Amino acid sequence: MSLFAKINAKQQMGIAALIMGFSVLVSRFMGLFRDKVISWQFGAGGETDLYFAAFILPDFLNYLLAGGYVSITLIPLLSKLMENDEEDAWKFFSGVLIWASGIVVVLSAVLWIFAPYLVPFLAPGFSETQFVRLTEFLRIILPAQICFLPGACFTALLYIRKKFTVPALIPLIYNGMILLCGVFFPYLGIAEGMEGFCWGVLLGAFLGSFHLPFLAAKADGIRFYWILKHRCFKRFLCLAVPLMLGQSIVVLDEQFIRIFGSMAGTGEVSLLSYSRRIMMVPVGVVAQAAGVASFPFLASLFVKNDMQSFCQTMHSAIKNTLILVLPVTFYMIAAAKPVLGLIFEGGQFGAEETVLAAPYLQIMMIAVPFWCVQQILGRSFYAMENTVTPALVGSMITVFIIPFYFYCAPRFGAVSVAFLTSASVIAYTLTLWFAGRKYFQRAYRGILCLLLKNVLCNGIPFFLCLAGGYCSELFLQGKIPLLWVQLAQIGFAGLVYLISYLIVAKYFMPENITLLISPFLRRLKR
Repeated sequence: MSLFAKINAKQQMGIAALIMGFSVLVSRFMGLFRDKVISWQFGAGGETDLYFAAFILPDFLNYLLAGGYVSITLIPLLSKLMENDEEDAWKFFSGVLIWASGIVVVLSAVLWIFAPYLVPFLAPGFSETQFVRLTEFLRIILPAQICFLPGACFTALLYIRKKFTVPALIPLIYNGMILLCGVFFPYLGIAEGMEGFCWGVLLGAFLGSFHLPFLAAKADGIRFYWILKHRCFKRFLCLAVPLMLGQSIVVLDEQFIRIFGSMAGTGEVSLLSYSRRIMMVPVGVVAQAAGVASFPFLASLFVKNDMQSFCQTMHSAIKNTLILVLPVTFYMIAAAKPVLGLIFEGGQFGAEETVLAAPYLQIMMIAVPFWCVQQILGRSFYAMENTVTPALVGSMITVFIIPFYFYCAPRFGAVSVAFLTSASVIAYTLTLWFAGRKYFQRAYRGILCLLLKNVLCNGIPFFLCLAGGYCSELFLQGKIPLLWVQLAQIGFAGLVYLISYLIVAKYFMPENITLLISPFLRRLKR
């Protein structure tokens, strides 16, 4: 690969990361706004617990069929076939699409029929009356899976063509439809309570996750064949089956919060879910964007057997992700209470709920850097067509942690659920990191030292931020409305953190400042 090609590929990956990062950022904020509407209307109680619990079975079906990993399993194989024989690649794609669509339709129908018998296992802490309502929600949301899996196949095609704009729009349409239906359906008399949000999930899945990528793939020249056999199916199954059978802790984490949160008391599922939504914002914006954007490039480098560039790309992604996400993590731990209050407080969600949820958010935030690293680590394995190792490691951690959930949730409440979800992700990331030494040794060089230096670099700003937030609350409490107190806490604490971080970084890690401000400098030069 020429120097020009490497630079061009790096620029393309950077642009892709920016597109996906912006999409995830807007999508996460739309999700937070959606949750704000939910918390305002319904607070943290039975109806919201039911809504969050209604996603357990559909999400599990999606994970069982490797729906969230279709791009990961398709991209390496299709990339190879597209380079050698494009017509053969379309035949392979058509066969995968036919089988995936048929299986998800059949399984969704079976689960829809037996939903009343399954809900007691999904939320064992709910009552009989809640089971009836949960069944209604579940039967509305389940058909959305019929849209997700085929839609993921079309999205994989767009990723292979290095086209990220349409995939970036998918979560925006999905979240937008949930908001619109959740707000307006009750006023139009179409739905009661949180049924509108459930219908929004279904419509958002069809319009955003299926219809939009289908139109984009069709415009890009998709070709379809009615074919049920292909020589690459065996290899595809070898990649997909570990993801189907190996239910990793990183995909079941949210389900565990819902299942075991129901055993911790009324409203705890909602409080844990609200906290997790905020925690996943930096994960999505920084790490998910970097992982999704880098994956097609990593897969391409592996196909070309350019492992030196592969490890360099991986090293750069991990390094930049840690530098960006660690200050955000420390700041959000310090400002957890005012952030929760500003986003969710109001209506049926009061100050008491904010106080209860703040420790959950702080505990979950500890795992954010590990969430970020595992996003890149996992995709690096997948780019090498190795789905066994991440699935095996994730399944081992899952089996190990489940008994702790069963023991701790009823006895120690939701705080133990928050602690276990963070501990499991940290354990998964460290184990996967150890397992990857054989392949990614060059990518690991200097990362642990970088991590330690950045943690120390963020230590002083963290304690100053805590003091700044506490002093501003103490000074302003009772003098101005609570909303303005929370805004002042977030703003003042953030300013203290930023200034102190820049000062510390200037003397100990000046390269961090260069990384953080270089995008703005490039824009000014233009």
